[in-house]
Amino acid sequence: MDLTCNFSIWVLFVFFVFQSFCYGFYLPGSYPHKYVVGDALSVKVNSLTSIDTEMPFSYYSLPFCKPQEGVKDSAENLGELLMGDRIENSPYRFKMYTNESDIFLCKTDPLSKDNFDLLKKRIDEMYQVNLILDNLPAIRYTKKDGYLLRWTGFPVGVKYQDAYYVFNHLKFKVLVHKYEETNVARVMGTGDAVDVIPTKASEGSDVPGYMVVGFEVVPCSVMHNVDLVKDLKIYGKYPSQIKCDSNIVSMPIKEGQPIVFTYEVNFDMSDIKWPSRWDAYLKMEGSKVHWFSILNSLMVITFLAGIVLVIFLRTVRRDLTRYEELDKEAQAQMNEELSGWKLVVGDVFRAPSNPGLLCIVVGDGVQILGMAVVTILFAALGFMSPASRGTLIRGMLFFYMILGVPGGYVAVRLWRTIGCGDLKGWISVAWRVACFFPGIAFLILTTLNFLLWGSHSTGAIPFSLFVILLLLWFCISVPLTLFGGYLGAKAPHIEFPVRTNQIPREIPAQKYPSWLLVLGAGTLPFGTLFIELFFIMSSIWMGRVYYVFGFLLIVLILLVVVCAEVSLVLTYMHLCVEDWKWWWKSFFASGSVAIYIFLYSINYLIFDLRSLSGPVSATLYLGYSLVMVIAIMLATGTVGFLSSFWFVHYLFSSVKLD
Repeated sequence: MDLTCNFSIWVLFVFFVFQSFCYGFYLPGSYPHKYVVGDALSVKVNSLTSIDTEMPFSYYSLPFCKPQEGVKDSAENLGELLMGDRIENSPYRFKMYTNESDIFLCKTDPLSKDNFDLLKKRIDEMYQVNLILDNLPAIRYTKKDGYLLRWTGFPVGVKYQDAYYVFNHLKFKVLVHKYEETNVARVMGTGDAVDVIPTKASEGSDVPGYMVVGFEVVPCSVMHNVDLVKDLKIYGKYPSQIKCDSNIVSMPIKEGQPIVFTYEVNFDMSDIKWPSRWDAYLKMEGSKVHWFSILNSLMVITFLAGIVLVIFLRTVRRDLTRYEELDKEAQAQMNEELSGWKLVVGDVFRAPSNPGLLCIVVGDGVQILGMAVVTILFAALGFMSPASRGTLIRGMLFFYMILGVPGGYVAVRLWRTIGCGDLKGWISVAWRVACFFPGIAFLILTTLNFLLWGSHSTGAIPFSLFVILLLLWFCISVPLTLFGGYLGAKAPHIEFPVRTNQIPREIPAQKYPSWLLVLGAGTLPFGTLFIELFFIMSSIWMGRVYYVFGFLLIVLILLVVVCAEVSLVLTYMHLCVEDWKWWWKSFFASGSVAIYIFLYSINYLIFDLRSLSGPVSATLYLGYSLVMVIAIMLATGTVGFLSSFWFVHYLFSSVKLD
C-alpha cells in the first residue's frame, strides 16, 4: 500500500514537472536597462517582411525618413545574418516617460515613378514594417469577431478601392515598469553590444528609473498639408492636431507628390515585470492540441511496443529456448527443418550494397540527430531566448560542428565492422561524412542565394559570410569529423556472432515488394509529429513565434522511440520471410518519414500559403523544405538502422551454430 502511494505521488510529481517544463521558461540573457526621466530612447528598424513572398528587404529600400546622422547598421551576429535580419538605426526618438504628440519627422522628395511603383508593389505583397525598442519588437493589436489579435510590426500601407494608402503617422505606446534593482549598472538589453557591468550602489542611484516592458504601435494614414511643413525641421511640432484613427485611411500615394511622416508617443506604467515582458510575444495558444499530439504519439508507441514485446518474449525467446534445450544431434536434425529467420543465419551479416554510402549517411544522421536533441534541450531550458536574435541558428551550427566527432566515430567504426576490422579506406569515409550533408545543403542554399541576390533581398547571404561559413566548415567541422574517424579507427570493431557463408542464399519470391512495406512504415513516425509540424511550419513561414520547445523535445523523444520500434519490427518481418538484405531497408523504414513530410510541405504550400506569390518565393520554400527533409531522413534513418543492427546482433548472438 505504501509503495503504491509513493509511486502515485512520484508519477504526479513527474507529470506536473513536465507540464511546467512544456510551457517553458526562458533566461533572457540580459540585464534590464535603467532609464531615468528624459533619457533618450532609440528605435531601430529591421528588414521589411512578408508572408506572401518570404523575401525580406531593407527598410530603407522604400522612401522612408532617414536619420540625421545617416543610416548605420547595428552589430549583427551570424544567426541574424542567416535569418535575413538587417537591423539599422531609425529617425524615431523618444524621451523616457515624456509624452509627445504631433511630432514632425520628415517630408520625402516627390515620389519618382520607380519609388511609386515599388511602394505599390510592397503594399500589394503585404510587407510589414518591423520596429524595435530596447530589443522589443513593436506589437500591434487588432480586433476581429470579438477576438484580440496580436501582430508584430505593421503594414507599409493598404489598398482600398484601387487607391494605395501609406501609413504615415505612427502612434506609439511604451509600457514601463519601475526599476527595482539598485546594484546593477545601466546596461543595454541583449543585442545592443554594450558591456554588462554590475556595480555597487552609487550616488544618484536613488533617482527613480524605469524599464521598458512593452512596445505597441498603431499605424494611421493621415492627410497632411505639405505647405504647413515647408519650414519645419525634424522633431518639430506639427502646426495642427493630428487625429489618429486606424480604421480610416486618408493619405493616398501619388506619383510626383511627397509624403509627410509624423508620430506621437505615450508612456504608460505597467505591472509587467522585466522577466515577463516577452510573454506577449510568446503566449502559447492551443496547448490542448500539443497535449493531444503527445497522447496520439504515446498510443502509437504503446501499440508498437506491444508488437516488439510479442516478438521478443513469445517468438524469439520461445524459439531460442526450445533450440538450446535440444542436444547436438537433435539440433543438427532441426537445422535441416529450420524456417523463417533462422534460415538466414549464414547471410544476415553479409555486407550490404554500397557499404561506404551507408556508413556516411549513418554518420551524418548521428551528427544531425545529436544537434537536434542538444539544441532543443538548451532551448527548452531557456538558454536560447528570442531576446537574443539568431541564437538558435548559432547554436545549431555550433553543436553540428562539435558533434562531427561522434559522427565520424560511428561512421568509421561501422565501416570497420562491415569490413571485419579492415582499416583500409577509413580516412575517405570520415572525409565524406564531413562533406556529404553540408555539401548538399551548401549547394541548395547557394542556388537559393543567387535567387535572393537577383531580387536584392536582405535574405541573401553576403559574400563575406559565405567565406566565414566555408572556413567554419573546412577549418573546424572537417577536422573534428576526421578526429572522430581516427577514434573510430582505433576502437575495436564489432564482431559478428555468426559466420557468413561464401555463397549468398537465394531470397524467395515475395507476394508483395518489400520496399512497398518499407515506404508505408514512414506513416507511423509521421503520425507522431505532424501536429507539431504544423506549428513549426507556421512559425517559419507565417511569421509567428515558436517557443514551446518543451513540447518539441517530448515529441522528438517520442519520434526516436517510434522510429526504433518501426524499424525493428520491419527488420524482423523481413528476416522471417528469409530476406536477409535488411541493412538499407532498416534505414529507410524509419527514414521514409521524410517523404511524407515533404508531401506535407507541398500540401502546406498549396493550402496554407495560397497567397505566396511568384515562382521565386515558391522555389525558396521548396528549396528550404528539401534541406529540412534530407536532414530528417538522415536522422530518423540512423535511429532505425542502429536499433535494427542492435536487434539483429542480439538475436543471432543467442543462436549457437557450428
